[in-house]
Amino acid sequence: MLHPAWQLCGKWCRWSSPFIHLLTLTVVTFGVLAPLICHRLLHSYFYLQRWHLNPMSQEFLEQNQREGQDALHYFEKMQMPNTSEASGSDAFQPLLLITIITVQRRNDFHYVLQVASHFHRLLQKCGARCQSHRMLLCNVETDPSSHQDVRLLSSFFPVVSRDRSGENPDPSLNQFEKEKQDYVFCLEQSLLVYNPEYILLVEDDAVPEEEIFSVLQHLFLARFSKPYLRDALYFKLYHPERLQRYFNPEPMRILEWLGLGMFLGPVLTCAYCQAVGRAGPSWCLVAFFALYSMALSELVGRHYGLELRRLHPALYNVVPASECCTPAMLF
Repeated sequence: MLHPAWQLCGKWCRWSSPFIHLLTLTVVTFGVLAPLICHRLLHSYFYLQRWHLNPMSQEFLEQNQREGQDALHYFEKMQMPNTSEASGSDAFQPLLLITIITVQRRNDFHYVLQVASHFHRLLQKCGARCQSHRMLLCNVETDPSSHQDVRLLSSFFPVVSRDRSGENPDPSLNQFEKEKQDYVFCLEQSLLVYNPEYILLVEDDAVPEEEIFSVLQHLFLARFSKPYLRDALYFKLYHPERLQRYFNPEPMRILEWLGLGMFLGPVLTCAYCQAVGRAGPSWCLVAFFALYSMALSELVGRHYGLELRRLHPALYNVVPASECCTPAMLF
C-alpha cells in the first residue's frame, strides 16, 4: 500500500489533473509563447535589448528624418494664407488654442514642422467640429531669428517670440527653470493673442495621435462637467511609456492592476472549466487565473493594454497627475 503522500502526488501528476494543466499553461505562456511574441516589444520585460535596441534606434532615426522631410514638403507645397488668417490679430476667441513651444533643434529632423503639420492635417480632417480651434507658435529660442523652421511656419500661423538677445544670461539658471519660464511666457502670450477657453501647450517634439481631437471633444463635453474635474487647473496628456508599468507607487495603478485580476480571473476560470468539462469553478482556480493575468499583463507591458483605449474616447481615464513630464498639457 502506497504512502498517502505518494497517492496525493500521483493524483496531482495525472494528465487530467488541474495542477498539470495549470503548470503546463504557466510554462508554455511565460517560457515559450510570451518571449517569442514579445521579444520585439520595446516596453515589455521580454524585450531583447541586446538584439533589437541598436537596429530599432537606427530605424527610428531614419523614419524621423523621413517624416521631417515630409513635413517640410507639406508646408512648401501649401498655398500661403492671407495676412488676416496668419496674423492672429482678429477678435475671434477660440475654444481651443494649440500653442507649440519651440526652440532651434537639428535641422534635418524638423521637429516643429512635424508637429505643426500633424496638427494642421488633423484640424482639416476634423472639419466643422474643430472650426473653433486655432494654432499659435511660441518661439523661445535665445535668438528667435535663427530658428529657420519658425520662419517658414510664420507664413501660415501666428508667431510670438521671446527675444533674449539683449539680456545677460544668468549662469545660475538651470534648464528646468528656463523651461518653466518659457512655459509661463507662452501661456501669457496665448492669453494676450487669443484669450481662448482652453490652451493646449505642446512641445515641438510631441506629435499628436490621430484621435486627439475626438478625445479632447469628449473631455470638453462629458468629462469637464463632472464636479471633481470642473476646477482642475491643467491636464497632462502624455506619460512616458517606461513609467506606465503596474509596479509603481501610484495607488490608482495598483487598484487598476487588482481590478484587472478580479475581472479576468473569473472569466478565464469559466473558460478553463468549460474547456476541460469541469463541473464548476473553485476559489483556487480563480486565484490562479487572477495572478496569471496580472503577471502576464505586467510582463507583456501595461502600455500595450492601454493602447486598446484608442478604440473610443470614453475609454480614456483621468487620474491624478504625476510630477513627471510636460510634453503636452491642457490648461
